[in-house]
Amino acid sequence: MSAIHLGIVMDPIGDITPVKDSSLAMLLEAQKRGWQISYFELNDLTLRAGDAYGRARPLSVKDDEKQWFELGEPTEIALSELDVLLMRKDPPFDMEYIYSTYILERAEEAGVLIVNRPQSLRDMNEKAFTAWFPQCCPATLITRSMDDMRGFLQQYGKMVVKPLDGMGGKSIFVVDAGDMNANVIFETLTDYEAQYAICQEYIPEIKDGDKRIILIDGVPAEKVVARVPSADDNRGNLVAGATADVRPLTDRDREICAEVGPVLRERGILFCGIDVIGDYLTEVNVTSPTGVRELLKYGGVDVVADLMDAIEGKLKS
Repeated sequence: MSAIHLGIVMDPIGDITPVKDSSLAMLLEAQKRGWQISYFELNDLTLRAGDAYGRARPLSVKDDEKQWFELGEPTEIALSELDVLLMRKDPPFDMEYIYSTYILERAEEAGVLIVNRPQSLRDMNEKAFTAWFPQCCPATLITRSMDDMRGFLQQYGKMVVKPLDGMGGKSIFVVDAGDMNANVIFETLTDYEAQYAICQEYIPEIKDGDKRIILIDGVPAEKVVARVPSADDNRGNLVAGATADVRPLTDRDREICAEVGPVLRERGILFCGIDVIGDYLTEVNVTSPTGVRELLKYGGVDVVADLMDAIEGKLKS
């Protein structure tokens, strides 16, 4: 078998934080295996007469915080020339993101393995898809109604409310009953009832960490990255100042993975990061999950190698 030709669609590689970036970790592993790498941003993708094309730039990478990549000159190729393409564009999950999945789906129909499957990227909103596993989740409400939000807050006394299309802890609010800012938070997140937001019952165990569990083709890694909020913040996000603590899977973690994993595999989600707080599933992250570098650094678990092994297996089957 000739060298695997891997494409990656991502945000500008020059803007990443290399020491933390999961996409860079994937590229380093692919390069170590001798794979050919082509780099794309959304602007490089085109659909012409039903066929997917892209301005591909040859990419080489290094595990170096000062100079971690080198790009060659762009050449337009048919995406069908690739063996596998990693869709690693970060949210927001907006219409531009959705349009890009149509292009990737045409490449998939031409025989390219897309990680993750374009249709599933469209179907599986990272917050809303928890509704497919209510037995695993805290009390949850997705609504545009501020009256419904006020009723939910009254019922549970304390809740988390956030947008459906954010990432990295952006615009996540913890609201207590009687909070004088509650109305303005609801107005802001729903844009005065013009868009949906998600409310979840507050889980006190957030103080012990928001656990990121990586699943490869539905199978969880044996350790998790618990993101422990700082003393002055409620958010368990590393970019928001949380600290990483690697721990083994608990029995409850395994129960949740047993519910979620087969669905991920059926829907073509080869690489996923679910979030668990205490005993509850809070998010199913399928767009550009992170945490792999912390898992390797602090726990010795190389899920990126497992991912590339899984890709090789899919390409051979």
